[in-house]
Formats: sequence, structure tokens, C-alpha cells
Amino acid sequence: MAAPTKQATVYIVDLGSTMAECNSGRVETDLDFGMKYIWDKIATTMAANLKGGNLGVIGLRTDETNNPLDVDGYENLSVLRPLGNMEMGHLTSLQTKIIPSGTDAGDAISAIVLAIHMITEFTTLKSGKPGSYTRKIVLLTDGQGMIEDEGMEQIATKINECGINLVVIGIDFDDNEFGFKEEDKSSLKQRNEGVLRRLTELCENGIFGTAAEAIANLAIPDIKPTRPWPTYKGRLALGDPQKYETTAMYIDVERYFRTHIAKPVSAKSFIAQTPMASTQSSNTINGDIDMTDAPANGDDFTAVRSSRTYRVNDPSAPGGRRDIELEELARGYEYGRTTVHISESDENVTNFETTQSFSIIGFIPNDKFERYLNMGESRVTIAQPINDKARMAFSSLVHALFELESYAVARIVEKDGKAPQIILLAPSIEPDLESLIDVPLPFAEDLRVYRFPPLDRVITASGSTMKKHRYLPDDDLVGAMNDYVDSMDLSRAGTDEEGQPAEYMNIEETFTPIIHRINQAIRQRAIFPNDPIAPASSILTKWSQPPEDLASQSVHKLEKLIAAANVQKVPPKVKGTRGRREVLKPLSGLDVEALLNREKREKISPNNTIPEFKQMLASPADDNIVYDAAKQIANIIRMHITNSTGNAKYEEVKADMKVFREFMIEFELPEIWNDFIRDFKQRVAKGDLGGDRRVFWNSLRWINLGLIDKEALEISDVTEKEANEFHSLDSDLPTRSRGH
Repeated sequence: MAAPTKQATVYIVDLGSTMAECNSGRVETDLDFGMKYIWDKIATTMAANLKGGNLGVIGLRTDETNNPLDVDGYENLSVLRPLGNMEMGHLTSLQTKIIPSGTDAGDAISAIVLAIHMITEFTTLKSGKPGSYTRKIVLLTDGQGMIEDEGMEQIATKINECGINLVVIGIDFDDNEFGFKEEDKSSLKQRNEGVLRRLTELCENGIFGTAAEAIANLAIPDIKPTRPWPTYKGRLALGDPQKYETTAMYIDVERYFRTHIAKPVSAKSFIAQTPMASTQSSNTINGDIDMTDAPANGDDFTAVRSSRTYRVNDPSAPGGRRDIELEELARGYEYGRTTVHISESDENVTNFETTQSFSIIGFIPNDKFERYLNMGESRVTIAQPINDKARMAFSSLVHALFELESYAVARIVEKDGKAPQIILLAPSIEPDLESLIDVPLPFAEDLRVYRFPPLDRVITASGSTMKKHRYLPDDDLVGAMNDYVDSMDLSRAGTDEEGQPAEYMNIEETFTPIIHRINQAIRQRAIFPNDPIAPASSILTKWSQPPEDLASQSVHKLEKLIAAANVQKVPPKVKGTRGRREVLKPLSGLDVEALLNREKREKISPNNTIPEFKQMLASPADDNIVYDAAKQIANIIRMHITNSTGNAKYEEVKADMKVFREFMIEFELPEIWNDFIRDFKQRVAKGDLGGDRRVFWNSLRWINLGLIDKEALEISDVTEKEANEFHSLDSDLPTRSRGH
């Protein structure tokens, strides 16, 4: 039977004068310490935004008495919040009431009786029968008030009859399982702990614990239960029953999600309300959309409305544009550089007509399935629960696949008109469930087949295969890697409840940090809007690094691996290389240039431009050498393009310009290249480079030989927009040329 979706929870908070004390080395009061648990639970219920999430709060040991049971024995009890849905305004009001009082009078057992009365009155239907609710009472106390234990058995019986869960959270209560014991505890507190513990033991659904454990367990994410809903209800066919009535078969089945991506909550749109905004009309304009994600009637925020308009160019309309209605729009599909229009009446021709179906195509051995073919989330198919014939037939299919070590391949269309899927069905046999687990398979268009060089051999240019090469690992490296991988085995890195080795990363304890970190931040900001958000709990960051014990045990294995792989530390890349170029030092340590007795290059020959340009800038002593080399190659480029007959020297000039530009980026001197290319553009526009060179200029765009902008080099003063517009010969951008 499904759990009730409605709940009625009453929190009893001890506000006695002793709750203002700080104990057990804490710097916060006992009330603030215990309220961490209460506030978190209230905020969690509010975040669920359930219509049936009813909460109530009772103050114990309050200065005044304010409750519906106006009889002796119920003094100093106040209903701070009656049962009902709680919103942010109610939470803010409640926070002002949660303060220590100046009295110690008030009975915790009487407060529980008051909570029983509130829940019973709230959850009883008009017919007098109890409604379908999850009922719960949570008591937070330090156990230092007077508690009368008379009639406790009758109270426990009433709690059990009403189906109420009783949770007692004690400030510094002893808990042997958690490992906490308060020293020098008063006799009154010891007695009260025993009374409350006995009451929870008399209840069928009673929990007794210390506040320290309850608050520590708040770090464990609370996974929201999901209600199962079928993605497919119908027949699983083997063959075609309509064509082959005697040989085909079908089974009535239902299909559900087995895994489904959980997504974090998203931020919603709202706007802070201003005095001006509050005086404006709130009528919705025709075509506007009300944003239901923003509070419409809040005190601080106002709803956001959005509208969308469609405009087309129309020279005859004012401003050159005309508004059109959504109904006037037509759908089209890009076809090359044109658009193919398909009217709404003919749009069905683009749809692949399908009808709901689920049929097995065939079977394959399970060792023939490649894991990378899984295309997404898995689902589970079961026989129709109320159909015994279907359950028997489905069970035989599952067992046959299991015994033959095979998988089934099926085609499914979940609803009429939906795209068909090819899925792989694997048998799953559990003590209480027999099912088929399926994953979607790819179509031919979904595959991405790329060729990469093999890792275990080197294929030379001639086609021969080499098993030993400096790029291939030797036996020592392979062995060291195997030992290191074995030492980092997670399958037995954890411990179970008995202290035995167990799996370290159990899937049931592996929580997504994104979802729960956002939820944690929202809860804290909702309760304490002015306080900083606490750091993420350790259980969310646990998987950010390997286990410390495992890492420390494998240190020597890692050291052997580093030695076998000859791993060397790479020096950090030198930043700010403006005007100089990093000189690569040979591994041998020899000064090759000195050995060759090579002279420094001072002039660049037009017949050997690129090699001599690189030699000149191999290790320039100062910026003057860079400027001189740039001036020489700029003159050579202009000379080559001027003397070119037609496009004879175009490719050579492009190669020179490419090297010129790359070196100026490397030396972080973008202004040298930018001044040159601006001057070059002006000469092309004027025809000063041996005739009409506009075709050559236009070809520079496609090989990225324009201005050096901020995207190419951060220190450049040229924006990306300016660089894109520069390629047009009609651009009137300033030259800023230095006359290179």
C-alpha cells in the first residue's frame, strides 16, 4: 500500500530558561543547537511544496499559557503555530517566538498529549473516520523540567491507536550507540531521560535519540521518494499476432524507469517590489504569459510577466518593421542556403507515422553486446501484476533468457506518433521480482566511429609493425602500472558494520553533490537569510578524492610507477614573453649554436625569407632586433606582391605573412603586425601593390590573416568585432600605422 501523501507533524520545542545555557563546550545555547534539527526539517517540508505538508509548533515551558486544553496540568504550554501549510511569512513569525523563557514550569508529557489532540482534531474527517495522513510528533527538550509519568501507558496506547510516530530528541542525552555520555548529569535529568525513553519504547513507532546524532545525520542527504508511473502499458509481442495467430504470442506488460537522471531545482524569475511597481496596473496584456514561478502576492516580490513579439522587415511600415501575429508565421526547414516551406496542413509528411507497439526482433548471446552501445537511461519491464497468465508467460521468457545467457532485441513505440526505439532486454531474477532490464541501442546515425593509433604497437610509414619502441611501455612499466591499479582497488577499500572489508563506493551512499548542495543552500538561506552559507558537508565531498587510507598504502606503488615511467617535472611556462622568445634547451645540455659556430642573422634574403626570419628571431637580444626583422619581412612581402605576375607569388606571400603573424603573437607584439596589415590594406585599396590585388586580400580572410584581436592575444587593443569588420575593403577604420 502506498504511503499517504498528506502529513501532520507537530514539533514540541522546549523553551525553558535552562535552554539558554551553553553546555558540552558549545558556544551556542542549547536552544540554538537543538533548533538546527527542527529548522532543517521544517525547511525540508516547505521546500517539497506539498499541499498536504501540514506543520504545527508547540512551545513547552513558556511564560504564558495558550492552548485549547484549558485545564489543570497544561499550564505553560503555547501553540506557537497551529497545524497547516507553512510559508515564508509564517516561518519568519515563528522565528521571533523561539526564544528562551524565564520559567521552568511545564510538563513535556502534557505537551505530547496536546500534540495528540491537535493531530486528532486536524486529521479526523467529517464522517468521524481518521483521514489518510502520516502523523508525527517531534519533542526537543533538555530534560531539565518537571515531568509527570502518571498514565504514560494510556498515552502510549493512544499514540499507537492514532498511528503517530513519536520522536524524542534530547539535548546531551546519553546514547551508547552514538558514543555520547554527559558527565556530571543531574539526577532530575537522569530521571527525565528514563521516563521519555520508556515512553518511546511503549510506542510502536517511537524513536529516542540525542540531539548531537540527529544534527550529525542532517548531513546525510534525504532522497526524495519517487512515485512509479508506467512509460508503457500494453503487449510485448514475439512475432505478429495479427498475421500469424497460431505461431505468434504476446504478453501484457508494464514498463517503468529503472534509472532516471535527477536534476537540481532551477532558479525562478522574480522582481523586487517597489513603491512605483505596487501602484501600477496588474492587468495582463493580451498575449502575455504569467510566470507562475514567482510569488504573485508576496510582500517583497511581484510576479514577472513576459511577452513576445514577432517583427518582419517592411519598408512601407513606420520604422521599416511591422509586427505580425504568431498565427501568421510559417514553418520552414533549412536546405543548404535556402529555406523549404512546409505548410501546417502538409506538415504530417515530415512525420514518421508510428503506432504504439512493443515487439521482440530477435535474440543475441550476452557476450556479443558491447557496453558502449548503451544510449541512455535504463528501464524495467514487468508482467501485468493482476494477470496470472501474463505473469506465467513472462516468467518463462525471463528464465529462458537467463538460462541461455542471451539478451533480447526489441522495437518499442511508447505512444502513437512517438519515435521508435531499438532496445536491449536483459533478464533480472530477484527473490520478489522477475523482470527485463532494457537500455536503448543506437541507430547507424548515432554511432561515432573514429580511428586512433593502437597503444600496443607502432605502425611505421612503410606499414611494418613494431612491438618495441620508445613510445611503447616496456614490461617494467606495465607491471608497475598493474601493481598501482591493484593497490587502488575500491571494491574492498571500505568496511561494513562488522568491520570487515567491503565496497567503498556503495551506490546507495553515493549522493550527487550538485542537487543536495543547492538544497542545503536554499534551506539555510530561507531560515537565516542574513547568515553566510555553511560549507558543503563532508559526505558530499567524499568522492572528490580517493580514500586517504588507500592513497597512503599505495604511495610506494606510485613511486615505482613514476620511476618506471621516467616522469619528469615540467617547468612552468614563462609568462610575459613580450619581446623575447623562450629558447628550448636540448636534453643533452649542449650549446648546438656554439658548436656550429653560427653567426647571428642580421639581414633577411627575399629568396629564403622564412628560414632567415626565424634565425634572426631565434634569440633576440632586445626589441630593436624584433622591430628590424619585422620591418625587413614587411618590405619583402610588399615587394613580392608588387612584382607578382597575376597570382604567381600569392601562396609564397601568404606563407610569409602567416609566419610573420605567428611570431608577433609569440613575442606579444601585436601592434607590429596590426600596423603592417592596416598599411597593407590601404595599399591594396589604392592599387599601390602592382595593380588590383583585391582577390588576394579577400583570400586572407579564410586563412585568418587579419588583425590580432583580444581573442588571439589578450594584450591586444583590437576587439573581435573590429577584427571581423576589418576584412572588408569598405571599412574606414583608423590606421594607427607606424609606417612599417
